[in-house]
Amino acid sequence: MLTRYRPDAKGRAVRKALVYTKNEHGIHKDQIDPEAVRIIAHLRNNGYDGYLVGGAVRDLLIGKIPKDFDIVTNAEPARIKRIFRNSRIIGKRFRLVHIFFGSNIFEVSTFRSLEEGTTGNSFGTMDEDVQRRDFTMNALYYDPIKEQLVDYVGGVRDIRAKKLKEVIPLKTIFIDDPVRMIRAIKYAVSTGCTIPFRLGRRIRKSSALLLPVSPSRLTEELIKILNSGRSQHIVQEALKYDLYMYLQPAACSLFDDSPSYAHSYSESLSELDRLIGTGEDVRLGRKLVPLIKDLLQRITDWNGNPADVYHHVYHECRRFIMPMNPPRIELEYAVRYCLKEGGLSIRIPRQRERDNKRKEGDVKQAPGENQSAPRKRRRNRRKPVTTISASQ
Repeated sequence: MLTRYRPDAKGRAVRKALVYTKNEHGIHKDQIDPEAVRIIAHLRNNGYDGYLVGGAVRDLLIGKIPKDFDIVTNAEPARIKRIFRNSRIIGKRFRLVHIFFGSNIFEVSTFRSLEEGTTGNSFGTMDEDVQRRDFTMNALYYDPIKEQLVDYVGGVRDIRAKKLKEVIPLKTIFIDDPVRMIRAIKYAVSTGCTIPFRLGRRIRKSSALLLPVSPSRLTEELIKILNSGRSQHIVQEALKYDLYMYLQPAACSLFDDSPSYAHSYSESLSELDRLIGTGEDVRLGRKLVPLIKDLLQRITDWNGNPADVYHHVYHECRRFIMPMNPPRIELEYAVRYCLKEGGLSIRIPRQRERDNKRKEGDVKQAPGENQSAPRKRRRNRRKPVTTISASQ
């Protein structure tokens, strides 16, 4: 094992990070997307550092194949954009760079400083960047060129001990970003780690901080939970730590009133997890089914007019899953899926049909006008266009 040192105020060498070699960390290079390695190599060739960071390194250490490979560097966004033509800068405050290889997108961020706290956007050094990471298991940097893993905070030790440990002090970690509480639950379940007593107590005490979080961020986190293949367990833990009431308050109210509803809801999540586990490509609308399935069974008039039933159920389901706000087309799919399972098939008009009906509704006929007579269309009068041939 290697060691990185830095000088202290008196010039003495102080250990700042452990460096695990190939034989010590056990990560195999063939598990890493070759294009991610190519990006890091290109950064190095242009005089900059580059590392894999966060969830990708965590997953590689526990034997999982990462879905995404995030990269961090000391190059600033404008410089990254110049180095990679197939890229674009995103974000206004927290600027990142997306590099495109076909349908794959790699997110490249610049080391951040602690100058503005743990959520600021000023650029800094690797030593500062690590102190802004939420938990030690996400604060590891992997160099795929040298095949070395850099650990400032004991993250490798904590992963091997199956312990979730914070990097940012407990008194500020959730004040800075309340969504970290949801992520803590998700990380613990997905890695099999335990949540220490002090951290768990802080999560319970801080749960109300989620109340003002924007619906878009809560929607993003809930979709990640549904995508995880461990949604049943994650929701159980979120209920245990008083977090789920801020993600799905209407459902939590029904849990309190009806244990049978709570059991059925949990079983629906378990069914989704089995489906995700098959590796089948599952659209978001299907993943939303567990959130509305049991409510829909309660509120649907199965003998009613199908169109009226659909519109009533859709709007009730939309209200029920708030503050989550998924794309309309996906919630429509989830509602149709549940109604079809109950024996009621609903056809939703295509977007072009909707637009045509909307246009027809906007056209008002004058009193006494023949209703069967075709409407006259106004011709677009264009000015004559003079063409010039090559010979002229």
